[in-house]
Amino acid sequence: MPSPAAGAVIVILISLVMPSPSLAQATDPPGETELQPTPEQRYGDWVRRLPFRAQEYSYRRSNMIRLLDESGGGLFIAPSSDGLTHGDTFRQLEDFWYYTGLEVPNSILVLDADRDRSTLFLPESDYRFSNPGRPNDFPGRTLLDDYQLRSIAGIEEYRSMRDFDAFLAQMVRARRVLRVNGGTPGALAIPEMPDFGALDPVQTMILRIQSDHPNARLRNAFEEVAQGRRVKSRYEVQKMQIAADATAQGILAAASMIRPGVDERTLQGEFESTCRALGSQTIPFTPIVKSGPNSLWPWRVLASHYDRRNRPIESGDLVILDVGCEIDGYISDVGRTFPVDGLFTPEQRQRMLVSLQAADAIIEAIRPGMTFRQLTEIAYEAIPDEEERYMQTPSFFGHHIGMAAGDPALIDEPLEPGMVFTVEPWYYNHDLEIAVFVEDVVLVTEDGAEVLTRNLPRTPDQIERWMVENR
Repeated sequence: MPSPAAGAVIVILISLVMPSPSLAQATDPPGETELQPTPEQRYGDWVRRLPFRAQEYSYRRSNMIRLLDESGGGLFIAPSSDGLTHGDTFRQLEDFWYYTGLEVPNSILVLDADRDRSTLFLPESDYRFSNPGRPNDFPGRTLLDDYQLRSIAGIEEYRSMRDFDAFLAQMVRARRVLRVNGGTPGALAIPEMPDFGALDPVQTMILRIQSDHPNARLRNAFEEVAQGRRVKSRYEVQKMQIAADATAQGILAAASMIRPGVDERTLQGEFESTCRALGSQTIPFTPIVKSGPNSLWPWRVLASHYDRRNRPIESGDLVILDVGCEIDGYISDVGRTFPVDGLFTPEQRQRMLVSLQAADAIIEAIRPGMTFRQLTEIAYEAIPDEEERYMQTPSFFGHHIGMAAGDPALIDEPLEPGMVFTVEPWYYNHDLEIAVFVEDVVLVTEDGAEVLTRNLPRTPDQIERWMVENR
């Protein structure tokens, strides 16, 4: 039988070996301890205001309803993005964003021209903020019942996404016209599932409506969308000027590094980092930086191989940058050509002047009332006959920009003040192995045009002078 002293030793040893209740709780295996979730997040905790004033979105919706009414009425259906980012920053689909300003996923906006009313179908909650296994990091976010969200959006009616299928069936039975932006003018094409790739969300919506409701009266809303979006408000123009300025600074930062031995991707990285430092949330399209033989090929050809766009530049090359920044949802798209050695050869200079001559003729002719077809004719009049075969990109040598590098446009509609588009007469001469490119962003004004990229060196003399002074 152990002595009392030995018993005391045993008690002490047991107390040292057995953890206290608090220590046992702290060292329980994962899953056996109750996890404490953080407070639920609200949309207003992350987004306190819309990118523009609520009145601007209200005007955009009213204007679209008016355009729909004038072209036969019906309901315009605009889906949102599904919200998945795959590591990049979420960017809402353009039509949904343009008419609501909201960054919500899995939602649908309906503009009813026959009732003069807007309805937003929302999920009850934002699935991106939920993960039952990690409540501390995924605290949840209510959407449908978030009245602060409703107050900033200013839409007349809010309904659950669960109601949308029944709503759609009801509209089909009532023989209502359903309008979806088909992406191009003309009759609405019903897409088929491709053998490769995937349908975008709008094409998926069109296919879904047609499959579920073969008798639906589906119509294309592209022209109405284009008519509404092609003229920019002064607030949109302000954002586009900021994006153009950031793009210009990014181009100059990349150009300052041009010298033999530097590769194209290094220049791309310098451009992107400069745009980010100046406030660019994302890059609207992969920057096109190409030199020497690469400069002779369009981006889609160059991008067809994984490591093609990383060529080290060489003495005698020309380096082309066709790039853009996006700031607050609005983009710029700008292009310049730089000689690696700081000076253009006589042949290179001559072709630069061919491109600039066409661009200058277009810009000089821009004014309200002109059409893009007229601008195309004016451009070709300025191009020497022997050089016309080397000029690429017809349809006035440019494209509308705004929320995208290809904003909706109608080529035969007269120009109006507030339109913003690029002027970019590409020159590809495979015979001489010379390609040059100058692209500017132009705003149509009351009596002409304002070049938003006017401060960026443009002519051969300006570019050579800048290269000498800044490398």
